[in-house]
Amino acid sequence: MEIAVAAARKAAKKAKPKKAPVLAAELPVARVAVDKGLSHLDQFYDYAVPETMADTAKPGVRVRVRFGGHASGDRRRGGGLVDGIVVDRLAASDYSGPLARIERVLSPEPVLPARMLDLARAVADRYAGTLADVLSLALPPRHTRAEAEPAADPLPDPPVPAPATWVRYTGGEALLAALADGGVPRTVWTALPGPDWPDEVARAMAATLSGGRGALVVLPDGKLVARVDEALERLLGRGRHIALTADAGPEERYRRWLAVSRGTVKAVVGTRAAMFAPVADLGLVALWDDGDSAHSEPRAPQPHVREVLVMRALREQAAFLVGGHTASVDAAQLVRSGWAQPVDAPRAEVRAAAPLIRTVGDFDLARDEAARTARLPSMAWDAARRGLESGPVLVQVPRRGYVPHAACQRCRTAARCESCAGPLGLTGSEGALLCAWCGRHEVGWRCPLCGGGRLRASVVGARRTAEELGRAFPRVPVRTSGRDAVLASVPDVPALVVATPGAEPVAAEGYAAALLLDGWLLLSRPDLRAGEEALRRWLAAASLVRPASSGGTVVMVGEPTLRPVQALVRWDPQGFARTELEERAELGFPPVSRMASVTGSPAAVADLLAMVRLPDGTDVLGPVTAPPLPVRPTPQAEPRRPGKSAAARAAIDRSAAPTAADLALWNERPPADGRAAPPEDRRERVLLRVSPGRGAELAAALKAAQAQRMARGPGEPVWVRMDPLDIG
Repeated sequence: MEIAVAAARKAAKKAKPKKAPVLAAELPVARVAVDKGLSHLDQFYDYAVPETMADTAKPGVRVRVRFGGHASGDRRRGGGLVDGIVVDRLAASDYSGPLARIERVLSPEPVLPARMLDLARAVADRYAGTLADVLSLALPPRHTRAEAEPAADPLPDPPVPAPATWVRYTGGEALLAALADGGVPRTVWTALPGPDWPDEVARAMAATLSGGRGALVVLPDGKLVARVDEALERLLGRGRHIALTADAGPEERYRRWLAVSRGTVKAVVGTRAAMFAPVADLGLVALWDDGDSAHSEPRAPQPHVREVLVMRALREQAAFLVGGHTASVDAAQLVRSGWAQPVDAPRAEVRAAAPLIRTVGDFDLARDEAARTARLPSMAWDAARRGLESGPVLVQVPRRGYVPHAACQRCRTAARCESCAGPLGLTGSEGALLCAWCGRHEVGWRCPLCGGGRLRASVVGARRTAEELGRAFPRVPVRTSGRDAVLASVPDVPALVVATPGAEPVAAEGYAAALLLDGWLLLSRPDLRAGEEALRRWLAAASLVRPASSGGTVVMVGEPTLRPVQALVRWDPQGFARTELEERAELGFPPVSRMASVTGSPAAVADLLAMVRLPDGTDVLGPVTAPPLPVRPTPQAEPRRPGKSAAARAAIDRSAAPTAADLALWNERPPADGRAAPPEDRRERVLLRVSPGRGAELAAALKAAQAQRMARGPGEPVWVRMDPLDIG
C-alpha cells in the first residue's frame, strides 16, 4: 500500500507542468537551418531563444533543437532532437503558432558566416539539392578539444614573390602583378610539362597574400596537395598556409579548419572538401586539373569543385585560376564565353619543355614480331632499355590487377560469372578465377559456346605487366603504384615503375622514358568524355618525363591517326579542347547546354516525369536501360549523418545519390550476355537537356517534383543529378 501511494505521489509530481522558460529580452527568435536532408523540408525554422542562451545563440553557431512534435495550447511538445545552425536572430516570427525553444547551444564557435551560408544555398539550388546536404559537406564534425585551444595571431603579409618560371608564359608576369595589386583576373592556365607547376601555384598564392587577401587552391588528391604544400613552405615558410586533407585525421583537420575560420591563416591548399573553406578576405580561388573525376563530389547534391569555385569568385569578388597540363572542354567554354582569359606558353617554350613523343599504331603492331609474342612492341622495349641506362622508366597501364578480364582461349568468348554474369579475372599467375562484381570464386569454368576450359587474357593489368617486365629486365627493380599502394616519388636510379593512371609517382630528376600502354582501352569507353579523359591521363604521365633535349622519350601504344593521340604528339591540349567544344556545340551537348539525369525503376522515373513541370524547350532523351545498382557491402539503412531516427534514415537513403563506387560500376558494367536482370533490378535513365541560362529552372523543377514525391510518403527511389559526368 505504501509503495502504491509513493508511486502515485511520484506520478503526480512528474505530471506537474514545467514552468515555461523566460525568453531573451532582445531578438527572442532564432531562425535555424535544421539538419534534415529532405527536399520537402528544405527551409528555415523559427525557434524561441531562452534568456540563458541570449548571448550564445548567435548566427553561425551550432545548436540542438526539437523538430516535429505538435502544438499544445501555448507550447509545442514532442519531436526528436536534431542538430541545426542559427542563421539569424529576429524580433518576431512570422509563424502564428507556438515556437519550440532551442534546447542547447552545442558550441559558441561561429562556424557558418553569412557569405558561406549564401554560397551553400546557391550550391543547393544549382544542383537540385538541399541546404542541409551542402552544409554537411561544408562543415567538418566538431571536436571540443580543438575548439578549446586559443587562436594564434596571424602573421604579417609576405612580400611580393619573384615571377620565376612564370616568365615562360604569355601574360604570366601580368597575372602575378594583378593578384598582388588586388585585381580579379579570371584565367585558364595551361601549364608546361615538367616539375615546376607546384612552385608556380605557390607563387600565385603568395602574390595574393602579399596584397592582404586570402587564397584557396583545390587539387584532386593528397599526393598533389603535398607537392604544393612543400612548395609553399619553401616560398613562405611555416605558419602562413594550411593543408586540408582527410589524411590529417578528423580532429587535426577540424583544428586546421578553425584556424582558417578564425582568420589565423588566409592560405589554404586541399582536396575536394576544401572548396568550402571559409577563407577570410578571399582574393584567389584556384583549381588544378579540373577534368579529374575526383573533383566531383559523390555525396548529394554532388557539386563539382570548378562550379563551386566559379560561384565563390563571383560572390566574393575573387580572382579565378584553373590550371593543368591539359585543358578541359569546360575550361575551354569559359574562355569561349569571354568569362576567362587563356594563359599559356609560346610554342618554342612548349617544344623546349616537352619530351619526344613516338607512337605505335595497329599497322606497326601487325608487322612487329615482338608485339605478337610479348606484351610490348619493339619500339617500347628499345625505349625502355635506353631509358634505364640513365634513370627510371614509367609504364602506364590503364587497368589494375593481374588479368582483370579473361576470355576463352579457343573462341575468345568473354568469361562470365555464373551467378551474376560479371567479368571473370585472374588474381595471379596461378590464382583462381574471381568475379569483379560479386567476388565469387569460379571453379571448373567452361566456355558456354565451345566448351573450352582454357583462358586467355583479354585485358592485362598492372601486376601482370610488372611480372612480364621483371622477366625481361631481370637485373632492374620493378616498382608498382596503384590503388593498393600509391607511391609519392621514386629515386633517380634505373628502375621500372608500373602505375595505373593517376597513381604515377614523381621521379626526382624526371623519368628517362615513359611507355603508355593499351591506349585503345581508354579510348574505347562508351562515354562522351573518353577522348578528353584519355588525353588528360597521357599528358599527366608524359609531363613527368625529361625534356627531349635531355633524352626524354614517350612511346604511345595507340592508333596515331586518332585525334587525342595527335594532340599528344603535338602537345596541343588547347586545340583538342577547342575542337571538342565546337563539336559539342553543334550537337547541343555539355558544357554548351545543361543536363540532368533521372535514374530509377521505370515506374518511379515515369512518376517523377509526370509530376515535374519542365521548362519550355526541354529535350527529353530516353529512357534507356541503366545497369542495376550493385549490392553495397554495408546496409543502406546506415545513416549518412549521425543523430537520425530510423524513419529519417530510411527517407534519406531513398533520396541519396549513388556513391562514386556505385557510379563506377554502373559505367563499367556491360550487358549480361543476354541474361535479363530480374524485374525488380531494372533501372532506366532519362536525360533532360536545356539551353544555356535555363539550368536553374530545370534544377528547381526537379527539386519541386522530388519534394512532392517525398511528401506523398515512402516510394521507390529516383536519383536526380545535375550536370552528370557520364552521359554515354
